[in-house]
Amino acid sequence: MQILIGVLIFVVAYGFGTFPSAAIVARKKNLDITKVGSGNPGASNVIRNLGWKVGLAVFLMDMAKAALAVGLAWGVTGDRHDPLSYLSLFAAILGHSYPITRKFKGGKGVACGGGGMFVLFPLTSLILFTSWFVLTKTTHKASVASLTISVALPFGIFYEGAEAWEIGATLALVAFIIVKHLPNLRRLKTHEEPDII
Repeated sequence: MQILIGVLIFVVAYGFGTFPSAAIVARKKNLDITKVGSGNPGASNVIRNLGWKVGLAVFLMDMAKAALAVGLAWGVTGDRHDPLSYLSLFAAILGHSYPITRKFKGGKGVACGGGGMFVLFPLTSLILFTSWFVLTKTTHKASVASLTISVALPFGIFYEGAEAWEIGATLALVAFIIVKHLPNLRRLKTHEEPDII
């Protein structure tokens, strides 16, 4: 029964993740976000092409997808820090990054992952959420901000009292985000990474 519940929650959480926040918001502005800028259907590309107000809406919508997924698992288990919460978080990020509804072409998972972590570790997430905007504004590189807060995440939850297995799960999440940002790292090295407004 527990396996069945886990599978069902994984599928539902993945479904949450596939919700195309960036595409829907950009379409309302008569823009196909996958055909402009980096082509990435995420908040950063929306900010570059439609401004901070619209981009922030996408950012919050992407956060909400994983927050709902983790909240679902929490409601089932009654324990916010149950492994099922992390399974649900990973499922939502996979749905966001590799949505079956859009030929597995999605975002990079930073905002989505941040939403799930906000439910699990609100203090660390609030600090990192704020840091992302400060770093983006000062460096003009969303990728630099995203990678910085991702690397800082395991340290933050350690100080919030996370268990060893939670830190391990978070490190896996960080590794996933770094891999998704490898093209950005190459562009940063060659000074070709586009600025964010």
